[in-house]
Amino acid sequence: MRLDVVLRVVVKLLLPFILVFGFFVQFHGEISPGGGFQAGVIVGAGLILYAIMFGLDLAMRVVSVRAVEKLVCLGVLLYMGTGFAGMLLGGNFLDYNVLSYDPIKGQHLGIILIELGVLFTVAGTMVAIFYAFAGREK
Repeated sequence: MRLDVVLRVVVKLLLPFILVFGFFVQFHGEISPGGGFQAGVIVGAGLILYAIMFGLDLAMRVVSVRAVEKLVCLGVLLYMGTGFAGMLLGGNFLDYNVLSYDPIKGQHLGIILIELGVLFTVAGTMVAIFYAFAGREK
């Protein structure tokens, strides 16, 4: 019983750092290894760790199935919306140059938006799969 308490305290202490590290990987990913997929895996793993340590019911109250579904949809829409925005502004699909008056700034904005969409989709998908398997009755 005491071991369980120690693990819960350690997870409570580490979880904010795990999530911050995930977002660091996200926003540092355009200039170094990393990006949306890796950040999504880190954030999703942090949420799954929370569910394992504190129970599925509590995790589903913190991040509901509906919120996870919306997160996945938001990520896909953000990715597609960035691509179509480039088309509406006179470029090709996922042509970031036209997203800003300065092509370099347009590239940065486009990459950040695309990678953010990937983060939302990957993290949401991981948590949705975990909820699906962990919530099955034996």
